[in-house]
Amino acid sequence: MLKLTTILNNVCKRACGGSISTGVRESHAWTSENIVKSPFKDIEIPKATFVEYVWKNLDKWPTKTATSQVLGAVLRKKFRIENGDVVAIMLPNLPEYPTAIFGILNAGGLVTTLNPNYTPYEVQRQINMSHTKLIIAATEIVPTVKQALELCKMKIPIIVINLESPLPKGTISFKEIIEDDHVDISILREVKRTADDVAFLPYSSGTTGLPKGVELTNYNIIANAEQQNTEIKQYMDTTGSHQDNVLVSIPMFHSYGLSIVTLHKLSVGLKLVTLPKFKPETFINILEKYNFHLFYFAPPTVLFLGSHPQVQTKHFENLRCVSCGGAPLPTADIERFLEKANANTHLCQVYGLTETGPLATASPLGYKEYSKVGFGIPNVELRIIDEHLNNLGPNEVGELLIKGPNVMKGYKENEEANNQVFLDDGWLRTGDMAAIDESGAVTISDRLKELIK
Repeated sequence: MLKLTTILNNVCKRACGGSISTGVRESHAWTSENIVKSPFKDIEIPKATFVEYVWKNLDKWPTKTATSQVLGAVLRKKFRIENGDVVAIMLPNLPEYPTAIFGILNAGGLVTTLNPNYTPYEVQRQINMSHTKLIIAATEIVPTVKQALELCKMKIPIIVINLESPLPKGTISFKEIIEDDHVDISILREVKRTADDVAFLPYSSGTTGLPKGVELTNYNIIANAEQQNTEIKQYMDTTGSHQDNVLVSIPMFHSYGLSIVTLHKLSVGLKLVTLPKFKPETFINILEKYNFHLFYFAPPTVLFLGSHPQVQTKHFENLRCVSCGGAPLPTADIERFLEKANANTHLCQVYGLTETGPLATASPLGYKEYSKVGFGIPNVELRIIDEHLNNLGPNEVGELLIKGPNVMKGYKENEEANNQVFLDDGWLRTGDMAAIDESGAVTISDRLKELIK
């Protein structure tokens, strides 16, 4: 069995044009107990809140910092948001989305995200389950929110992102809040949050059933951010003369768009360009204008880029990396896209769950096993088990289990679901069938038949 050091050194030599230190372990991926270790070195994860973690370099985002503090102070003082209170965001991808996130966290609240296409019934279910105290919504979504509140028989404030449209009756203007120059932000000193407190509450069906609240702590989110700053790093550091730009087309309410694309990329100072809704002509115009460095897509978008006649190689001149997740990407679609992309573009399939923050596996730049979803990211361990919970060995297919600092605290107020998904010692059952080869690379094969949603 080849050591992973050798395998990944060869990968990095091809990708980087020379010999570099990969930081991988000097040991095999598989232990004697058939547990698969990440090939990458363990990292130290800061014990902080996500706000503290992101704003450690305040000079990079002076305007966003001030705006988020103003919003946080208003939420705390006027709307009585207290430590641990839940505030919902129901928006398409907009530049104001991160401001809303950090405003809520600054106020001591935690964020639950709602799909802007949800029906009133779906909205009321999540409001009830999460114990939401306030909602931040787009103008066009207000009728749905109001219907949901009628179903809930609740009256909670609705703050509306009304930058160019009239303010709906009975709602509060987001614009007026953030433009108020007389807000006393000293009230934020009352905020008491720690690394172990829940910061985000996205909803996921998990392995089966209706959506459940996934409790992601500050530590979980910071861990998943730090895990991306290692040998699987895809971005270039922001300097006085360079800033990578990233297209945010994956919905920000989804853990993929929220954590991997928005929260992590903001934490390292990248430029985010938001796309509220996919339209071919709009998409192509954005490609023309920005010539992106990084893409994060689901398979249909890669298919679009590879097959649309107006999408050309010139649109990918700066493109360094394309990550695809959410579903398997067919080989034909990969090949069609790579024919258009520049020769240095790295394409990788990644894997994760809302419950894992969400990223769990990825590959280093230059890795070309496109059918695989890469290796466990730093500090992550993997197992493959049979129906009797016995560990399986290399290339054997069974259910994938994950353990690491990015794994959720648990499902909110759902002991039965937690008992089903967690095994002893923090191992999370994914409900996905997979195999792991001798080097530690993961191939996802199917869902467990009895757990299909």
